[in-house]
Amino acid sequence: MEKRKTKKEIVKMLLKNNELEERDEEELLDLLVEQPISIDVDKQEEAKMTKGDKIADKVSEIAGSWGFILGFCGFLIFWIVLNAYILKGDKQIDAYPFILLNLLLSCLAALQAPIIMMSQNRQAAKDSLRNQNDYRTDLKSELILEELHNQMAEIQKNQRKILRLLEPEVEEETKEEKKNTDK
Repeated sequence: MEKRKTKKEIVKMLLKNNELEERDEEELLDLLVEQPISIDVDKQEEAKMTKGDKIADKVSEIAGSWGFILGFCGFLIFWIVLNAYILKGDKQIDAYPFILLNLLLSCLAALQAPIIMMSQNRQAAKDSLRNQNDYRTDLKSELILEELHNQMAEIQKNQRKILRLLEPEVEEETKEEKKNTDK
């Protein structure tokens, strides 16, 4: 029967593909096996956020909402109605074909796109940290389950030994009880 692998051997097998120094590998083994390893990614990322990051998240939150879309459609309709029907002749701010409106829309898109991308990149980094955390937690759970399995097997083995030791005593007691009942 194949010899069961220890927790450290399992972790070493999992880490075999990585280029870790011996000291780093030992620290990682101790971390995985002995210490709690899960982290709150949201709290960790929130602590590192700059003012610009918070602004980018807020802009992304607003720009990706139905309120923004409906409000912006309302602004476009207002702009067109104002310049096409209300203000006539020399009073028009932006006559048809609404070149100023087109310029404003282009500027808004040029500024909004990179801000949204910053927020998405940070979210992707946060998701990556969350995935790494999940992997470490799953690995630790697997190691703990393996250890529990080994301990259960050891307990069962010890119970069988105890039962074998107790069998002659139980047989003797049943023989004596039988003798006593026969009398």
